[in-house]
Amino acid sequence: MQLSQPLKLHFVALIAASLLFMADHALAATAMITNMNGTVSVHKSDGSLKVLSQKSEVDTGDVIATEKNSYARLKFTDGGEITIRPESVLTIDAYTFEENKPQQDSFILGLIKGGFRTITGLIGKRGNRDAYRANAVTATIGIRGTDYGSLLCNKNCGSLPDGQYVDVKNGKINISNKAGELDVNAGEYAYVKDADTAPVLLPGNPGLPEFKEEDTVAGGLGTFLTGVIPEGAGCFIQ
Repeated sequence: MQLSQPLKLHFVALIAASLLFMADHALAATAMITNMNGTVSVHKSDGSLKVLSQKSEVDTGDVIATEKNSYARLKFTDGGEITIRPESVLTIDAYTFEENKPQQDSFILGLIKGGFRTITGLIGKRGNRDAYRANAVTATIGIRGTDYGSLLCNKNCGSLPDGQYVDVKNGKINISNKAGELDVNAGEYAYVKDADTAPVLLPGNPGLPEFKEEDTVAGGLGTFLTGVIPEGAGCFIQ
């Protein structure tokens, strides 16, 4: 049976619309869960709550939470990766990345509770160097291409005083709040008591609480401070 010309055009329009929908959906995903253990959930911007699994996608506006003895590793479309430590809450407040439009780059994280470690991707390394920010109640972190960790302590870090702790493995970060700002270089540790107290450098690792990331991509067992994956365990890409 031959289709009439108007009907053919209708089917062509439907196919085109479907392809555009799939393309938009593919572009909408900000990051994917590449490795995880335990219970990890996401509050979507529409109010729904979902339990995540391996290869689950997360988007701008999502609030990601890890339970006790749980963690998640996310890979973003700009090549960056984040490991979220147990009992943490992280928000993806803004994310824009198009390979051929570096001037439009934007990545804003929010650390509500707990901690994470990240190896940053292309955002912040090309075009606008201020396109990347990681916000917490105590301070804001900007990067210059780096591998760093951030941990919020609120009566849950043993004998450590409450506040925000950061450490830099590679590169450099700038941590700032209304009381001042501080550059933190590779191998250094810093501490921010609260939003009204300027960041300060620490003489060394203050004894940050460790957690074990099990079931890594490499199949090994690693011990991490604020979420750092030791060399050879997994495949963080800078």
